[in-house]
Amino acid sequence: MGTVFLDMVMSLDGFVAGPDNTDSGLHDWYFAPAGNATFVIDELLETIGAMILGNRAFGEQPEGFDTPYHVPHFVLSHTARPTIVNGEASFIFVDSIESALAQAREAAGEKSVCVAGGAATAQQLLNAGLIDELQIHIVPMLLGGGLRLFDQIKPVKLEQTRVLESPGVTHMRFAVLR
Repeated sequence: MGTVFLDMVMSLDGFVAGPDNTDSGLHDWYFAPAGNATFVIDELLETIGAMILGNRAFGEQPEGFDTPYHVPHFVLSHTARPTIVNGEASFIFVDSIESALAQAREAAGEKSVCVAGGAATAQQLLNAGLIDELQIHIVPMLLGGGLRLFDQIKPVKLEQTRVLESPGVTHMRFAVLR
């Protein structure tokens, strides 16, 4: 069974979305990768077997969204919806982190489960002790407000396992110590 890891982009002051609840340019490096960013993206594409997203991260997209991750995406939602298939990706709506994680692990097999969206989803999984690793992409930007990634979490001890620099972003990986 693969690891469960959190993969999020964050401003230097800890925000995953700006004051207007938009990306604010945090993901620009992803859409024009250079240097180690290309390596990091390729690694994600090869190792992820399933993804977990929050409903807000999924957004109001009735047909899903285009994604290079051709794996099942488990979307936390209080509203039951039928599964959406968009290309080679599927979006399955589930009502709890436990259900999302169990189904994602089964779908991923030996590959990893990536928690990729939503600060609230990340906080729930961290607080429940269900995350094995964190990969945080730090963008040299100060947003000054918005949605914080680590706002509502219990203390978690981490061990830094990797730091890669790229133009416009630094990729940091940490193991969760138990």
